[in-house]
Amino acid sequence: MRKDFKKFILRGNVIDLAIAVVIGASFNGVISSLVKDLITPLVAAIGGKPNFTSLYFTIHHSRFYYGDFINSLVSFIILATVIFFLVIQPINKLISLSKKDQLPQEATKSCPECLSVIPLKATRCAFCTAKLKS
Repeated sequence: MRKDFKKFILRGNVIDLAIAVVIGASFNGVISSLVKDLITPLVAAIGGKPNFTSLYFTIHHSRFYYGDFINSLVSFIILATVIFFLVIQPINKLISLSKKDQLPQEATKSCPECLSVIPLKATRCAFCTAKLKS
């Protein structure tokens, strides 16, 4: 049971999820401050409304604060953009660079003598130097 649990914890999906949660939590304060202190006043300078959190509409004496939703939406878009450009893009680039070094599976064959993986067009094994049939 311990082996299965260890295997589960060390799977890529669980680790990716844990990283996403940590990054999201750490960026939350920064992004909230960025939206509240910089983006909202910038939009307010253009649109004329200095504080979105006070925006609301009323239906049957119930207030619906859509300004707070606007702040949260802007925070989410900024957070997603930052994660995409500073985390996802660099990781994808590193993965693509590491895959360039690997030969595609269909472009390889096994050496009949030592069972090493060698290029399909090879005439001699690079590991045991056995002469191969074409």
